[in-house]
Amino acid sequence: QVQLVESGGGLVQAGGSLRLSCAASGGAFSSLAMGWFRQAAGKEREFVAAIRGSVGTSYYANSVKGRFAISSDIVKNTVYLQMASLKPEDTAVYYCAASRQPLVTLGVDFWGQGTQVTVSS
Repeated sequence: QVQLVESGGGLVQAGGSLRLSCAASGGAFSSLAMGWFRQAAGKEREFVAAIRGSVGTSYYANSVKGRFAISSDIVKNTVYLQMASLKPEDTAVYYCAASRQPLVTLGVDFWGQGTQVTVSS
């Protein structure tokens, strides 16, 4: 069973930056596809970013492309989401996700507990 623990959320002004971290344990990190989703109040959970661990190729939702960057550290079993030029509409609970599929967008097997990101205008 893979456990995912997110950290790094908080309150930031519009235009600011935050880095989220997701530490994975209990599984072979290098064999997992990792990613981030978010859920704003009253909305459905949506895809944000994904990375294919073995290749390092990254994918982004159009709404965050050019502002967010996903990366992973195989030694630390950690995936990161660097967020810049944050906007109030980025406010949401951000969830780390892991999948045994090549990409998290094909199906998520494990979720983190979520971390709140609030962007003030």
